[in-house]
Amino acid sequence: MHHEGASIGALGLFTVLLGAALPLIDFFIVNVALPAMDKDLSAGAATLELVVAGYGVAYAVLLVLGGRLGDTAGRRKLFLIGMAGFGLTSLACGLAPTAWTLVAARVAQGATSALMLPQVLATIQATTAGPRRARAMSLYGATAGLSMVAGQILGGVLVAADIAGSGWRSVFLVNVPVVVVGLVLAVRSVPETRSERAASIDVPGTLLLALSLISLLLPLTEGRAAGWPLWTWISLAVFPFAAFTFFRTEQRIDRRGGTPLVPPSLLRLPSLNRGLALIVPFSVGFSGFMFVIAVVLQQGLQMGPVSAGLALVPMAVAFFVASLAGPRLIGRYGSKVVTVGGLIQGVGITVLVATVHYGWPDLGIGALAPGVALAGLGQGLQLPVLFRIVLSDVPADRAGVGSGVMVTTQQSALALGVATLGSLFLSLAPSSGTRDALVVTLLVQLAAVVVTVLLSLRLPRKVG
Repeated sequence: MHHEGASIGALGLFTVLLGAALPLIDFFIVNVALPAMDKDLSAGAATLELVVAGYGVAYAVLLVLGGRLGDTAGRRKLFLIGMAGFGLTSLACGLAPTAWTLVAARVAQGATSALMLPQVLATIQATTAGPRRARAMSLYGATAGLSMVAGQILGGVLVAADIAGSGWRSVFLVNVPVVVVGLVLAVRSVPETRSERAASIDVPGTLLLALSLISLLLPLTEGRAAGWPLWTWISLAVFPFAAFTFFRTEQRIDRRGGTPLVPPSLLRLPSLNRGLALIVPFSVGFSGFMFVIAVVLQQGLQMGPVSAGLALVPMAVAFFVASLAGPRLIGRYGSKVVTVGGLIQGVGITVLVATVHYGWPDLGIGALAPGVALAGLGQGLQLPVLFRIVLSDVPADRAGVGSGVMVTTQQSALALGVATLGSLFLSLAPSSGTRDALVVTLLVQLAAVVVTVLLSLRLPRKVG
């Protein structure tokens, strides 16, 4: 089953998209469950943030490696291994007796996600072409965005349902039956593909990328809750050196004709580097917003987990509608769709700022709906299109590396969003109150949206 001609059917596409949805749902599903975990495990803020960040960091650090392993050993095989591992580590999270075992299980869960996820995009790139690929990529973008919002909604419903007294544990245990179904489907419907040029693993690159991401993300996530001890500052000081050394190492391997983890030659593709430059502020704003809104709705507005989840339904619906309309709009307007999406998202956040500022504290689901829906609509016009733009010029035999680089960028930015916007909000809230802390955080997100709109003007006009 070595040939690249293997094409994927509808069931196979559904199965790999399910594999893409699980890790993203799991990044966000815990946001609503954090207060319940805190009560149950008496974890404390610093440890709780590790439940979010430990997963995100392990996942981001190992993604490119996962993509490389799939290119070499077979994408279907790694998809199956990753998915099975995801089920087992989800079980471990759900049964974790203490806060620290939960953190350890989450790190392991992040690692298995990193084996599974890059295979999804690489399989789509290798088993589809032309209009079918464009449609599959749009579906991938829609799945990604929806998973983020749906995860948070589902998290609220599960915590509240308290199935058989499981409480927050059900947000992890729910993965187990889904994984079993996914494995059965994958064995039957996903074709095996490999890269023609099997590349060796870039060990120094992997270690330096890990060091760069950990030295940046860990202190930013933990610093505020831990009171900014000395190690956080030392770690942040290490980051620029680690990142620079990583880049130089990759250049050197590239020049020697080896295969670096992140090939600089790939980063020279304008569609790729301009698209990535947009994914960063977009994802930082997205995950920061989702984390902060979960805290505000539950602790600030005293909503239950279900209402806190339902408040995001308008966002999910709008996102879904926009991402379905996206492919048609791209055909006609190219990357202008991204610019317009950014403007609509900006309007949505502005509406939210006004709603929060003037309506506090009697904000129900209805009052928040217009702003949240507009933001979702704008995001749905951006994300799926950006994914397509980034990968539009990546050659098929480097699909794994290309999608690895893109997903790593996205994941690192998601973790960075929780670390930066989350910490900003949590440090402002005690002194200036929840309302004003939320307003400031939203204004910072609005600034990120302005950056994405300006950057979107540099995107290649036509989208392949």
